[in-house]
Amino acid sequence: MRCKICNQSNKKIFSAKLLNKYEIEYFHCDNCGFLQTEEPYWLEEAYSESINISDTGYLQRNISLSKKIAILLTLFFDRNAKFLDYAGGYGVFVRLMRDIGFDFYWDDKYTENIFAKGFEYRNDNIGAITTFESFEHFVHPLEEIEKILTISKNIIFTTLMLPNPVPYPKEWWYYGLEHGQHISFYDKRTFEYIAKKYSLNYIYVDDLHILSEKNISKYMLKLSRFGFYKILTRSITSRTWSDYLAMQDLK
Repeated sequence: MRCKICNQSNKKIFSAKLLNKYEIEYFHCDNCGFLQTEEPYWLEEAYSESINISDTGYLQRNISLSKKIAILLTLFFDRNAKFLDYAGGYGVFVRLMRDIGFDFYWDDKYTENIFAKGFEYRNDNIGAITTFESFEHFVHPLEEIEKILTISKNIIFTTLMLPNPVPYPKEWWYYGLEHGQHISFYDKRTFEYIAKKYSLNYIYVDDLHILSEKNISKYMLKLSRFGFYKILTRSITSRTWSDYLAMQDLK
């Protein structure tokens, strides 16, 4: 089998039972560190619910990320730009970011937009894209990344880094064996390879991955963790009320 990132030969390292029924082979690339399943024929069943019921951290993750991203966008981007949450799920993150005051939009081809209706992406100019807990779902990662890069050359995302050495199935919960949706796993070398391929900078700090045309200071990002959220966002006007008025006009 060929690596879906660097196209080098990879090797089977173990098998695991997904959805309590399918014995699936996993292949690891020594060249770029990428780990992938065999071709995922079980995905239609795995996505009977687009957001799996075992994701109990869904709301808390969005609340925490909204504060981190608010700081990052204020420090390194034009905070008045439009932003897109790609694979945005129910729209929770978009609603939170608009409540803070950022002009965020939603896109997700698999999930119903519940909390950000009226703010669907419509081919606007986008300053940066966020996409959380999606890279591990990509069947063809480079195709998805290239699609995202046609919208913006700045991608901010989360996915757990593959530990070294590669853990066996029972040693790492992130394989998601119970739901079968996680099929692509990355380590630092994988993202460095992707960044070089697309002439981008790669930064990883505080559980955030960034692929960007900008040369973002990792030092400044680390400093931003220490209580700057309220200071940096106090001059930003929430969009909660203006969004309410805009939705009234659409009725």
